[in-house]
Amino acid sequence: MLRQIRRNALSNFLSLWNEAATTSLGFFWMALWAFILGYVISSLIQVLVTRRKMQQAMGEDGPRSIALGTFFGFISSSCSFSALATTRAIFNKGAGLAPSLAFMLASTNLVIELGIVIAVFLGWQFVVGEYVGGVLLILVTWLLIRLTRPRRLEAQARRKMDDGDGDGGNSDKSWKEKITSKEGWQAIAQTYVMEWQMVWKDVLIGFTVAGIISAMVPQSFFEALFIGAGGENAANPGFLAVLSQTLVGPIAAFFTFIGSMGNIPLAAVLFAQGVSFAGVMAFIFSDLVVLPVLRINASYYGWKMALYILALMLVGIVTVSLLMHYSLALLGMLPDFSGQTSMGEREFFKWNYQAVLNILFLTATAILLWFWRQGQKQHSHDHHHHDHDHGGSSLTDKVLSVLVVVALLWLAGGVVVPLF
Repeated sequence: MLRQIRRNALSNFLSLWNEAATTSLGFFWMALWAFILGYVISSLIQVLVTRRKMQQAMGEDGPRSIALGTFFGFISSSCSFSALATTRAIFNKGAGLAPSLAFMLASTNLVIELGIVIAVFLGWQFVVGEYVGGVLLILVTWLLIRLTRPRRLEAQARRKMDDGDGDGGNSDKSWKEKITSKEGWQAIAQTYVMEWQMVWKDVLIGFTVAGIISAMVPQSFFEALFIGAGGENAANPGFLAVLSQTLVGPIAAFFTFIGSMGNIPLAAVLFAQGVSFAGVMAFIFSDLVVLPVLRINASYYGWKMALYILALMLVGIVTVSLLMHYSLALLGMLPDFSGQTSMGEREFFKWNYQAVLNILFLTATAILLWFWRQGQKQHSHDHHHHDHDHGGSSLTDKVLSVLVVVALLWLAGGVVVPLF
């Protein structure tokens, strides 16, 4: 009898392990083309756009610069990790802090593919919340920057970044000359590879954790986290319950560790469990306050600036989520979670537009890697390659390296489990 119970428990764990690993890889497959697109755009900006041009377009913190930052963010459409790289490139080229953050928020919230995924999982009210809320988030962040005036922090961050990271190495050439020369493409490929080198560990661990949470964490855990979820008035509970859920949204997102595209299925789980509109919106908006994002920002700008940006984001997210919730409540348009179906089985790997985009962008990556190899052969002793290796093997890096090995073993094990 006992042996049978043990066998059942083991069998149950192994099937969950397989589901968790498949979900992690599925999430990554969903977001892969967005990653590559974001890093390609970031590399092009870093190499082709001169600092003077960027300062002219987005150097001030005025309305025109904010509008430009928002527009550039909208057209660059990417996930949070690649948005960070592009934001750093723009800020480093001399754009103001507010337009840079407007770009970052626009490129993670005002994106077309995200709206499509939200419509599929959650419904039109959340799409409205995402786009209108995204614009409000930019305006609130701009207002907070105007009120707090972080001049010294900004200067410190620029000093930290001014380590020879100039205009792609050959700034005397125009962008047309760079884009039509082999050297220009080698510089773009070099930057592209460096972007991946900086974040691949965070990305790997983040997606692994998201899969584990999706497959293994019971829904009762989320109900316990979000006070008032699943009750009779769950769609629009009392103000204190809505406020507490809105504050918990970013904390839950912090645990899930993952960019906006991967967060939507989890947001749908929360909504199906009766979490309020404000709580779910706060969770969706929180892709820029997760631990890997904080780490990456700290490596770019230093810890003080990274924590300042985190505080800005948190205040903005809570304010905007509450605003959107009560605006919809006033109009009688709050979505009803009772019609929501549970996540159930999802087919990640099938022939659709995502598969086509992934193949196209993986081909682009292969071409860039070829240019990078050519460049490596020419500049085997170039000191510029190690600009972004901040701090070498600090304790955090050692912990990350161990977690990377654990994540790789976990994913490999989860994939091969069904064979046995």
